[in-house]
Amino acid sequence: MVILGIGNVLQKDDGIGVYAATYLQHNYTFSPNIEIINGGVEGINLFNVVERSKHLLILDSIELNDEPGSIYLIPSHELSGHGLNSGGAHEIGVLQVLDMLELQGKPTPETTVLGIIPHHITFDMALSETLSRAFEGYIKVALRYLQKAGIEAVPNTEQTSLEEIIYEVKRI
Repeated sequence: MVILGIGNVLQKDDGIGVYAATYLQHNYTFSPNIEIINGGVEGINLFNVVERSKHLLILDSIELNDEPGSIYLIPSHELSGHGLNSGGAHEIGVLQVLDMLELQGKPTPETTVLGIIPHHITFDMALSETLSRAFEGYIKVALRYLQKAGIEAVPNTEQTSLEEIIYEVKRI
């Protein structure tokens, strides 16, 4: 299992996938062990990660017609053609990478997108109040998904807050 956090941390709510992946990495120990990757805006550069994965959970903001902070857990085939993070800084998005594998006749990983509707996509390294409030629920959905996939998440003794995660990402 690979958890792939994608998004642009320079564009406020678009960075939630990166923040969530970092949060899970800092605050939980997983059994069996899983790989957590901050894919940021790498797009096509994630081809090898996607190609070698059997099971992929993508964490990202997602543009759908709903209230900001609404959370969706969607099998990737239902989003095919819409392109998560297509264009702009993301260039070729992760869902297009899945399409490329399929076109090459290569196996594609079982992929699910955990998306959240952004409130503000603007140049700022933070999250909107709306997504900050929804963050705990977003993490809970990810943990429930992992549990259903047979992966146990044990909270670490020392916890890192969302604010600390955002501050850490700003320093990088």
